[in-house]
Amino acid sequence: MQVVLLERVEKLGQMGDVVKVKDGFARNFLLPRKKALRANKENIARFEAQRAQLEARNLELKAEAEQVHARLNGQVFVVLRQAGETGILYGSVATRDVAEAATAGGFSINRNQAILDRPIKSIGLHSVRIVLHPEVSATIQINVARSESEAERQAAGEDLTQRQDEDDLVEEDVIEGEIAEEEEVASEEAADASEEDPTV
Repeated sequence: MQVVLLERVEKLGQMGDVVKVKDGFARNFLLPRKKALRANKENIARFEAQRAQLEARNLELKAEAEQVHARLNGQVFVVLRQAGETGILYGSVATRDVAEAATAGGFSINRNQAILDRPIKSIGLHSVRIVLHPEVSATIQINVARSESEAERQAAGEDLTQRQDEDDLVEEDVIEGEIAEEEEVASEEAADASEEDPTV
């Protein structure tokens, strides 16, 4: 299906471009959200008549988005989740959770604006892109932790998953040291016993 874009659409084109898209994408996304019109003579003429208004409205929305970007970009939001000892979450953090965390932090964000490259499935700091306008996006940090104190430690730069591994290694070293010490004591006792009892 050929459509004329009413705003910039990422990876598709700019306002006013006539592009060919799959029918389902047009019917389910572009047309219902008023991002495009079917590219026929009547709609193209209608777009050209309204072009100045659409461009003015787009500039207003872009200016508003840039103001929000100035406040939102670089913000850190904490999301608390249950996780195993290795830091792997029981479940994942989705776009809805990102939107709720940002909204709780004083920003009006909906889940469609949060773009995750891949699901968040472990504790730690994760970058998430927030699309404020087709031409303006901000990057925020989501601090996924098991508790508020863990979130503070992660924010200070501590890698809790790494720390767990190091604790395990230290514990293994201590256990190995204790075993070696016990074996040494046992061999000394056996040597002492053989010296005292010549029949052994």
